Formats: sequence, structure tokens, C-alpha cells
Amino acid sequence: MPRRQPAAAPSLFAEPEGLKPLAERMRPRTLDEIVGQPRLLAPDKPLRRAIESGHLHSMILWGPPGCGKTTLALLLAKYADAEFRAISAVLSGLADVREALSEASVNFGQGRRTVLFVDEVHRFNKAQQDAFLPHIEKGVILFVGATTENPSFELNSALLSRCRVHVMDAVGVTDIVAALRRALADAERGLGALPLQIDDSALELIARAADGDVRRALTLLEIAAELAEDGRIDETTLTQVLADRTRRFDKGGEQFYDQISALHKSVRSS
Repeated sequence: MPRRQPAAAPSLFAEPEGLKPLAERMRPRTLDEIVGQPRLLAPDKPLRRAIESGHLHSMILWGPPGCGKTTLALLLAKYADAEFRAISAVLSGLADVREALSEASVNFGQGRRTVLFVDEVHRFNKAQQDAFLPHIEKGVILFVGATTENPSFELNSALLSRCRVHVMDAVGVTDIVAALRRALADAERGLGALPLQIDDSALELIARAADGDVRRALTLLEIAAELAEDGRIDETTLTQVLADRTRRFDKGGEQFYDQISALHKSVRSS
């Protein structure tokens, strides 16, 4: 089956580029531009084939910050030629959910699908999560929920039974360096028009400081470019930029237990 070509970009891609931070300007516009998720998006993987063929399903994307959850949701809408609507469980209430579902119903009646992206979906309570169920069942929406928490513990079983859970990985250093190089080379969206000089060791240092988060890495690179004298991003510049090299930590969450596990293994090994 021939690969489905992405349709016109959703509105988020169409905003004025100059007003966006580097991480937003460099958001991948095709599946091939997403770094660090070969387990899901390599050419032979089921999810990749489903996206390119337009045979999409509602899903939960579980992964750490900056791994590409929002980007993947945008690309689902782009490849499926569907409307894209995003709401945040942190900022939205039940009224916002109902409004988004009403808009999706209108689109559905006109023969157009809607990808409804719910960021931090684990923050919604049971009633808010239940509001999506009939619309998912009828196909009114392609539901895409993003969460940094284990969905088995944080989401209703009724919602989970109607969605597939896809686990996204923290992005490795090599892949983050590749994303940084792309930003440095891209004169249209990235920093390619600037006379910047940065060596491989400095790029790797930024990538390690980002702790698996591509968005954080690009933000650090942008700050370094602003502070660089004569376009040279050297050790002195990076010392200022990377002064706060905190790792991700969520008290009582998945990362909390990952850190505790690492500490236990370290103590046993010593």
C-alpha cells in the first residue's frame, strides 16, 4: 500500500515562525524528522504503517517531557487530513471538553475527522474522562491523550479499554545531538542564518544536560546562541547556560521510583 502523504499543516504549524522559540520552530513536520522513537516509528513498525495508511486509532501516549507526544498528535492529524483540536487537562474544565466535543461532532457530520489531543490527560477526573467515551466509540473523535504518568494507575479502565497505549522513550544523547545539528543547519526555521561556531563536545554536553528532553536541549542551544560572543559557543558560554543541570524528578511518580531504583543498584554495586 502506498504511503499516505501528509496534508496541509494544522494551524499550530502555520503561526508566524519568528514569534516562536527555537524548540517550537523546529517541531518535526514529518515522521522522518522525529528523533529517538524507532521502537514506534521505524518504517516497519505497526504505528508508522497505520499513520501512513490513514488507519488511525485512539491512543494514549505515555512518555517523559520532550519526547514528542504533542508532535506525534499533530502529525496524526496532518497525515489523516483531520482537524486538530488541543486541550490541556491543567487549564481546561468540563465545559471546555464539551465545547471541543461539540465542534468535533459538527466536523463529523460534515464528513471530516477530528484529532482531539488532551495534554496531561491524567489530571482529568473520572467524570471528565468519561465524557470522551461515547464520542470515541462512535468515531466522532480520534482521541490522543498524553501523559507522563503510568496510565494503568492514573486513567479510568473504561478509557483505557477504548485506546491503545503507546510508550514513548526518553530521547538518547545521539538523537538529541542530531536534532541540535538540524537546528544549526536550518536557515529557515533554525539558527542556520547565524554565524555560530560550536564543536561536537559542546553539542554532546547540551544533549546530556537535556536529560532526554529534545525541547529542553533546543532551548539550551537557543540561550547559548544568544549569549555567544562573536558567534562562538564555547565552554565559558555553556558554563552559564548549564549552571542548573537538574534532572527530572516527580515525587511519588514513575521517575521517583526510577531514581530510587538507580540509587539502590548503585549502592549494591559498591
